This record gives sequence, structure tokens and C-alpha cells, in this order.
Amino acid sequence: MKEIRGIFNPNRTEEELLEVQLRPRAFVDYIGQRKVTENVGIAIEAAKGRKEALDHTLLYGPPGLGKTTLAVVIASEMGVNLRTTSGPAIEKKGDLAAILTNLEPMDILFIDEIHRLHSTIEEILYPAMEDSSIDLIIGEGPSARSVPIPLPPFTLIGATTRLGLLTAPLRARFGIVHRLEFYEDDDLYIILQRSARILNVPATEDGLREIARRARGTPRIANRLLKRVRDFVQVRSHGTIDRDNACAAFRMLDVDDSGMDDVTRHLIEVIVDKFGGGPVGINTLAAATEEEKDTIQDIYEPFLIQKGFLDRTPRGRVATALAYRYLDRPVPAGLPDNQKKLFER
Repeated sequence: MKEIRGIFNPNRTEEELLEVQLRPRAFVDYIGQRKVTENVGIAIEAAKGRKEALDHTLLYGPPGLGKTTLAVVIASEMGVNLRTTSGPAIEKKGDLAAILTNLEPMDILFIDEIHRLHSTIEEILYPAMEDSSIDLIIGEGPSARSVPIPLPPFTLIGATTRLGLLTAPLRARFGIVHRLEFYEDDDLYIILQRSARILNVPATEDGLREIARRARGTPRIANRLLKRVRDFVQVRSHGTIDRDNACAAFRMLDVDDSGMDDVTRHLIEVIVDKFGGGPVGINTLAAATEEEKDTIQDIYEPFLIQKGFLDRTPRGRVATALAYRYLDRPVPAGLPDNQKKLFER
């Protein structure tokens, strides 16, 4: 595998280096998202057979599901360099132009949070993605002229948690578009097995399955909980993660059986107790919970909607009957008992 710039950084902290070590770098180690990996794998084999760059790829879904990791795997399988950046880090047109002109043939450019690119910067990507060139404006006023600069063939991989914020022209230029879904507990258990081996953490099957059950279908949360339970058993127990130790650690961490932590519970309590179950607007909810609006929309809402605790309507967020029962509150008469929603509307 070639260089991965922006991920392997010698100045990173030990915690960040551990995160890098836990990332798989081949499809054989990438667990879950089978439909996505199968389709992307076919596209990779076809591109390698033609000796072409992979088509531009857009990955979207809630945070922590493996979009960045999948970009690393794609670069590894293609045998090319991976250059990484993020939408907020590209502040000027010249920043993006410098990145694009320094790419080598077949390189992969990964832009995380691509929905946060400014529209004027985004326009540079259009000719780069379609014609492998960028247009630079030289001079000012009537004497200004556009000079096309050719680029080597490359692949842009964009990742976003907010697909709806991408402009239609940018979205249309991606040839491969995939949504990453929440993981099943069995897949999270396999991921935790691999992580425990890498971290050299002794753990039993029931201990790892207990962590997987409370990880909200998200590998990032699963690995984070694994490290916190590891710390607990190292200090308070015999050093092996089993079900009893995991449950004791979760009681201390205030993570319940459904994976709810205190922040997520507080969000539901505010909607039910302060706003009568809703509907309540996102700005009002952010002010009432003292959380950022984007944090609520990107991190907490997808899980609550997927589990059926929250419904999103044109008028605002509404607590479902399941949320009332979870909080041990009486369910209001006439409230539809529709907690089987898997996707937000």
C-alpha cells in the first residue's frame, strides 16, 4: 500500500494512533456493509483491469459507521496514495487548487464533511471531476483570462453525514453513491473481537457481546466503549472483560441496556417534559439542551429515529409512544404507537 497522507501523522496522540491501528485496510478485514463493499469491490476490480482511476465515490450516513475507513480500504485495494482533507479545512480556492495539482496519477483524494465546502470552492471541483482539469483566472478586469491546468486522473471520495446539504450539481458528478447503514450486533461483535486482539485486551464472548449490544449499531462507539470497559476492568477487576464487568462499567458510565447515555436521555426528557412531547423545532431543542444543532442532527437524532424514540415532522421533533414508555411516563391518548421507523422522513 502506498502513502496515506493526513491519516498517518507522527504528531498524533497515542489515542489517535490507536484509532488508526483499529482501522482495517483491506476488504477481508472490513466487517459489515456487505452490499456496499461488494459493489465497490466490483468497481475496483473493473478499474484495475482497465488501468483507470476508480470512478468518483460518495459515501454518506450517520457518523462513526466507517466512511473514512472505507476510503482507506479502497486506496489499499487500488494500491494508490490516499490524500485526506475535510470541507472546513479548505477555506480558499487556492487551497483546493494546490491539493489537486499535487496529486499523482490514480491518487485518491478523500474529503470528509464534503457538504461543508463553500459553493465558490465547490465550483473548482466540477471541471476537475469531469475533465481532469481546473480553470485558473489570471489577471483582473477586462484583461483577465481563464487558463486550464490539466490534472492527472484521480478519484474523489466524498463523505458526508448530511446528504441533503450537497448541491445537486456536485452530487450528480459522483458515479458511485452508497449509504452506510447501522450495524447488526453480530457484526459489531466481530469488530470488537478484532479490536480486542489489537489492543491486547482479554475478553470473553459474553463480555464483547454486551458491549456490542449497547454500541448503537456504530463501530466507533463500540471501540470507544471497549476502551472504557478495558480501563474499568484494569482498575476495578481482574483485567478480563466479561459480561458482569462490562455491565458494572456501563453502570458507572451511565449507559443503559439500549445504549442510551445521559445526554441522549436528556434530549428525550426535554422533548417529553418541557415541550409536552413536541413538536419542537431544532433551534429550540438545541437551546433547551445546550447542545449544538448540528450535534443533535448528526449524532443523536439518527439513533433515536432508527430506534423509534423520535419522529421528525415538518413542524419539528415529536416523541413517540416508545419514548414515553422508556421514560416510564404515561402515553398520551391518541399518540400513534409507530416506533418501528427505520428511516427519517
